[in-house]
Amino acid sequence: MAEVHGKCTPQFEKVRSLLQQFIDSGEEIGASIAVNVGGEDVVNIWGGYADLETKQAWVEDTIVGIASSSKMISSLAVLILVDRGVISVYDKVSKYWPEFAANGKENVEIRHLLSQTSGVAGWDDKVTMDEICDPVASAAKLASQAPWWEPGTASAYHAWNFGHLLSEVVRRVTGMSLKQFITDTIAVPLGADFQLGILEKDVPRVARLSSLPAPNPDFKPGPLFMKAIANPMMPPDVSKRPAWRNGEIGASNGYSNANAMNKMLSTVTLAGQEGTGERKQLLSKSTVDLIFEEQSQGNDLAIGSPIRFGIGYAIKGDGDWLDDWMPAGDIAYWGGSGGSLGIMDVGRKVTITYAMNKRSPSIIGNTASRAYIAAVYEALGVKIQ
Repeated sequence: MAEVHGKCTPQFEKVRSLLQQFIDSGEEIGASIAVNVGGEDVVNIWGGYADLETKQAWVEDTIVGIASSSKMISSLAVLILVDRGVISVYDKVSKYWPEFAANGKENVEIRHLLSQTSGVAGWDDKVTMDEICDPVASAAKLASQAPWWEPGTASAYHAWNFGHLLSEVVRRVTGMSLKQFITDTIAVPLGADFQLGILEKDVPRVARLSSLPAPNPDFKPGPLFMKAIANPMMPPDVSKRPAWRNGEIGASNGYSNANAMNKMLSTVTLAGQEGTGERKQLLSKSTVDLIFEEQSQGNDLAIGSPIRFGIGYAIKGDGDWLDDWMPAGDIAYWGGSGGSLGIMDVGRKVTITYAMNKRSPSIIGNTASRAYIAAVYEALGVKIQ
């Protein structure tokens, strides 16, 4: 039997128990969960199999493709530049990337890129996965396009190109790729095991993702779903391709685990707080406050569900698609296709992160993560409903 390992304080023992139950039942193949409360790591556990076929165990340094949870780290990178005063979220994108002003995008601001309200949710031209692994060339195509809707008036999930838009701003401002900026400014200083793409030396410790199940038949996508999400199509062998492994897709080709994700995202949750131990401060409280400036609320034009976006992340709103997952409060979050998840409960100073290799058809989260989140808040004495 694959046992759960790691640290879990007695108050949060139910989280460990749930992970073990889900591994035993087959709901999980392998997974990692981390919870930080007020600067203290109260949960850092892992268990199950990195590869079910070979019975390779999920161990402490196992990493996995976290899909769109990568977006949370790309947003953090840009917010660091904001915090340093290098850029403002209210600056026009064209201030740094003049070519982007073409075809009616001259008034698009940095905050629109960060809130998926830019009007540019994907490529007009048909593109391949290998092509978009080159962020500079594929960002140039985005610069010449006209917006698909009036920027700033609604969101449409930037499934593949979210990182390309941010990457080009980072490159123009710093001279560095988003990939390198994240490594040098976030991952290395925090000791966080995260990378866009995957180094060959690290391939042996990457957990094998299960096939993605068919979508829920009740899922009703928005009018831009196919245009934004099905171009490009993801080949089944994508993770083995050199372009993917060596490339940079800031929206989706991140590799990490829950502990590393928590080290990075807790810099949002704990910003400005004293007594966070060895946790380095990357953001000020004033920058984190920007995250909760609502940019859109309503049915996302791609996903079709009601989502409330702030600057950089989705933020908790009444009646949104995860209304019964989390309590009321200042909570920023996002997740990845299949189930990986990050929750930054800024009001309560709680950071919850989760990464797994058995994928769910849900747009965000899965049955297991919902249970883990409920157990965390139960342990804290916080009612979700």
